[in-house]
Parts: sequence; structure tokens; C-alpha cells
Amino acid sequence: MRVIKKYPNRRLYDTSKSTYITLEDVKALVLNHDRFKVIDSKTEEDLSRSILLQIIIEQEGDDGGSVMTNEVLGSLIRFYGQPMRGEMSKYLESSVRVFLDQQDSIKERMQNLVDVSPVGMMTKMAEQNMNMWLGLGKAPTPKKDDE
Repeated sequence: MRVIKKYPNRRLYDTSKSTYITLEDVKALVLNHDRFKVIDSKTEEDLSRSILLQIIIEQEGDDGGSVMTNEVLGSLIRFYGQPMRGEMSKYLESSVRVFLDQQDSIKERMQNLVDVSPVGMMTKMAEQNMNMWLGLGKAPTPKKDDE
């Protein structure tokens, strides 16, 4: 597991690479499914959650559209302090996992549809025609009986 130290000056230091990194680099670790832990350089307190939340906050602020609507955020805030808070985190984790699995399945189906779409079919036909024409140019020419 990669250990990243967070210093008081807010800089992040990747101990495995002996270099400073940015939140964007940590995001790349997440996207690559790399295991890591962010710790405070002085107290060695685990700061991984706060760094992940910071990445989410930055993502939510981007103009690309947010995942966490005000309604979702409000519901999450209201759920804190409830006796079933632990069950909610298990439910959310499970729901996200199922959603991501379904997303992969949908992407695969869409790719199969693209392969049989009219554009995909026309592209394949054009490639076949081009190969046929190229093949005709390489075919031996028949000899005339006069020669």
C-alpha cells in the first residue's frame, strides 16, 4: 500500500516515489484502483477520507455536472446521527458497486450495438470493398490466346 504524507503546508508527499504530488495525482491513483493511505506527517493520523472528500468537492465544483445533488446531500446530512447510519454506508457502498457493474454491462451492449449500427455496417462494407479492389489489382491478368 502506498503511503502519502500530508505536511502542514498542505503538500502531499508520495513516500514510494519520493516526490511531492497533487490532488490530481491522488485522483489518478483512485482511478487506477491503486491502494494508498494518506497520513498526517506529524501525528500519523489517517487523512485518507478527508483527501478523498476534497477530491469529490473539487469534482462537484467542476462544470461537468454534479453527482451529489442538493437533495442527496441534504438526505445524507439528515442521516447522520441516526441509529442505522452504519447500515446506510453499507447500502450506499453496495448500490454504487451494483451501479458500476451495470454500467460496464451497458457499455459492452452499446459497443455491440455500434458494431451492428448502419454506420458500423457501412464502414465494414467499405473496408471489404477496398480489400476486394486492392485484391483485383494484384490478380494475374489472363493471357490472350493470340500470344
